[in-house]
Amino acid sequence: MSPLPAIVPVFAVPGALLLPGGRLPLTVFEPRYLAMTDHCLGAGRLLALVQPTASGEGPAPGLYSVGCLARIVAFGETGDGRYLITCQGISRFRIVGEAEGRSGYRRVMADYTPFAADVAGEPDPVFDRRRLIGAVTACLAQNGLASDMAKLDAAADRELITTLAMAAPLSPEEKQALLEAADASQRAKMMIAIFEMAVLAEAGETIRH
Repeated sequence: MSPLPAIVPVFAVPGALLLPGGRLPLTVFEPRYLAMTDHCLGAGRLLALVQPTASGEGPAPGLYSVGCLARIVAFGETGDGRYLITCQGISRFRIVGEAEGRSGYRRVMADYTPFAADVAGEPDPVFDRRRLIGAVTACLAQNGLASDMAKLDAAADRELITTLAMAAPLSPEEKQALLEAADASQRAKMMIAIFEMAVLAEAGETIRH
């Protein structure tokens, strides 16, 4: 695999979580991100997904310090000037500085060292699979959302964790915590805690009313 880029253009998307190995469809319509996509398509198709934050601190103010490097694996255009892209996660990184922007979009300096296992491969996740699926489906059912149990049951452990983390209706802060989890095992345990607490909180609210 080619060396990971030290400087990457940033697509700042609130509430969007992309994990290594996962795929995320995105609609691009802002002029700065249209320009960024044009550049990326001609330069290795690499970009970074980073959530914006209200914090004015850190090496790149207004951005969380951890993001995910992605490759554009599918591209299409609409009749009204928008781009439809699909990004596949490669590796997480920590922002260590900000480079000069281009055409209105930001670029950051990336350090992949803390997440070397994203590329080298981490051990198989160890977690309570049935408990995770049960917590997620209970939470979705409480909120009137359907879940495809057959599809969840058929997914391999790592795919299951990645899919649930990316698709779950969580806050930007919770999504960021899942992104920054040490590995898939910790990510699964965090999701179990988040969804079980949500189910209990909703049940308590229902009882009080």
